[in-house]
Amino acid sequence: MAYVRQVKPEEADGLVKKHYDMGLARAGKIFNILRIQSLTPEALDATMVFYTNVMHGKGPLRRWVRELLATVVSKINGCVY
Repeated sequence: MAYVRQVKPEEADGLVKKHYDMGLARAGKIFNILRIQSLTPEALDATMVFYTNVMHGKGPLRRWVRELLATVVSKINGCVY
């Protein structure tokens, strides 16, 4: 398994700390998708803006349908969602 350096929660500041704190508040943990982007805070921030717009933004699909689609695509791609 590959290893990706990441910012530890206790060392996080700025955008990384913001998204780590939001992850903890939302899910009670910091998901790996956040951790692996922590060395490039701007990319992490852009990813979270994109995710929020896709999953929570206005559109014809209900939230549960968006989650279901994300889960199905992850399964097809062999990704643990």
